[in-house]
Formats: sequence, C-alpha cells, structure tokens
Amino acid sequence: MHAFNNRVVFAILAILVIMLVGLPAVGLAKDADYRLAITKQGFQPQALSIPAGKRVKVMVHNKLALPAEFESYDFTVEKVVPGGTTVPVYIGPLKKGHYKFFNDFAQNMQGKLTVR
Repeated sequence: MHAFNNRVVFAILAILVIMLVGLPAVGLAKDADYRLAITKQGFQPQALSIPAGKRVKVMVHNKLALPAEFESYDFTVEKVVPGGTTVPVYIGPLKKGHYKFFNDFAQNMQGKLTVR
C-alpha cells in the first residue's frame, strides 16, 4: 500500500510540473516590451509601432535631468518619468490606427504611435 501512495504522489507532481511548464504556450506569456527614450532632441524613436488588440509594455527612459510626463489623450495615458530614470508604461489593447503622444512638460515634444 505504501508503494502505491508514492506512485500516485509522484504522478500528481509530474502532471503539475507539465502543466506549469506548458502555461506560456497557452497565452500566459509576458507582455511584449518596447523601448522609448526622452532626449533633448525629442522622443527616440519618434514613431513607435505596436500590434492591434494586444497590451504592451513600453519602457520609457528619460535621459534628461528634469522630469518628463509621457502623455496621450488618444490612448489615455499619463505617466511622470523622473529625470534619469526608466518607467514602464502599459498601452492597449488598441484598435488599428494612428495615435499621438507628447511630453506634457514640453508639449512641442511629440511622437506617433501606429497600431497595426
């Protein structure tokens, strides 16, 4: 009877391990990462392209000494990025199209998001 219980426990553990290893394959993978820098010249790159219908993480790195505010009225985001730091900004899911974003602390600094 004792050997039977060990086999059952081992089988259950093996099934759990297989299920846990297989989770990313069923759509539970991490958000895609995109990168955007804020520089004296503006956003780098100035245009960013992401897939439609997906939530993405954009790592916004402020290379300036002063804070910046990554903002968009088109896809409703507002995130302060202190000088010299990198912060994650989550965008989407969005429909296909073109969206604008800007630095609210220097509104002449603008960029474009293309959702394909």
